[in-house]
Amino acid sequence: MSLGFTHVGIVDYGMGNLHSVAKAVEHLGATATISSRVQELARCDRIIFPGVGAFGDCMAALEDRDLLEFVTVAARNRPFLGICLGMQLLMESSSEHGEHAGLGILPGRVLPFPEEALLGPDGRRLKVPHMGWNELHQLIAHPLFAGIPQDAHYYFVHSFYVEPAHPDLLAASSDYGFAFCAAIAQDNIFALQCHPEKSGEAGLRLLGNFLQWSGDCGSDCAPIGG
Repeated sequence: MSLGFTHVGIVDYGMGNLHSVAKAVEHLGATATISSRVQELARCDRIIFPGVGAFGDCMAALEDRDLLEFVTVAARNRPFLGICLGMQLLMESSSEHGEHAGLGILPGRVLPFPEEALLGPDGRRLKVPHMGWNELHQLIAHPLFAGIPQDAHYYFVHSFYVEPAHPDLLAASSDYGFAFCAAIAQDNIFALQCHPEKSGEAGLRLLGNFLQWSGDCGSDCAPIGG
């Protein structure tokens, strides 16, 4: 894959599988910088915002490292990829262990899996966290899905899910007792509940698409019928 000069900033606020993300990006031929310094991240032409941990702790860590404003601005002016908790933090609020304000970049909230819905096809209760491989059902034709089969398998590990305020934010769904939001897209922002860096060939293809993406969907992001 020929990318020319592609410099990816990976936001380091002490929460996330940063080195796995960086290795995947470098494997695809781009340069990756893991940093908590705004000056370093600002020199990158695209941003990956990963995260693992508790929502409230991560918001506090972003504030402690003076990253709140940078993440908010970067999500408006360059290709931006949120991964796992990095997707959830884009929302307005979360009810994880109390009520917490999010970055409010996208309208919506983060909710726990509803126990009453967590039943498998055989009637057995599903475990939380949702952990393992699951299908990603594409709802729109997005440049980051180029060359990826419908319902390709991706790796998930999470106890909470995003509920967007507007259906047109939904880019993909997955199923764990019920259909939940697995990816969101708006303008130059794309975010996933799963971990593409842990998802084999399909994950690398998505990351490779991100490295080549201009940040513009144009007329390509049309809903997929059926």
